[in-house]
Amino acid sequence: MAQTAGDPSRDPLAVSNFDIRIAEPADRLPIYRMLELYQHDLSDIWDQDLDAHGEYGYALDRYWDTDGYQAFVATARGKYAAFALVNPFVRVGTHGYWMDQFCVLKKYRRHGLGQALARSVFNELPGRWEVGQMPRNHAAQAFWRKVIAEHTDGKYKEHDIRTGPWQGFVQVFECTRAP
Repeated sequence: MAQTAGDPSRDPLAVSNFDIRIAEPADRLPIYRMLELYQHDLSDIWDQDLDAHGEYGYALDRYWDTDGYQAFVATARGKYAAFALVNPFVRVGTHGYWMDQFCVLKKYRRHGLGQALARSVFNELPGRWEVGQMPRNHAAQAFWRKVIAEHTDGKYKEHDIRTGPWQGFVQVFECTRAP
């Protein structure tokens, strides 16, 4: 699953050597810390408050000890750069994979790492997928529509969910393992 991408001759911030892999238990704390940064980045559109410990908090252990949950991590030159969390709790259908959380640290955005991470996760877990974005997260909507359209040759459906505990846009598609 390790992947290398980027061209430093065309973009001085491009990641010339990064690894994308299934997260190991040793990655839990770095992912937790990146998740705190991610939640802070979204604090203006995601109604959350800090807990008594000054954290947003997130039940992360389930991604290592519960069937159907999977964590992925990307490193750039050996440094943590991104993560993806996948679970089976789809919003539109009755089965498949749900992209629960997806974050690329700001330093690595707009240089191809997010697209490479998404493709790697989709290829690692072939089948039915749902990827959702909050209504006010316009950057995420644009990113996912582009990535999913490219990955599926435009063969996806988008749903606009306006009722229930989770609301937003959801792209639904089938993904087969890339050769």
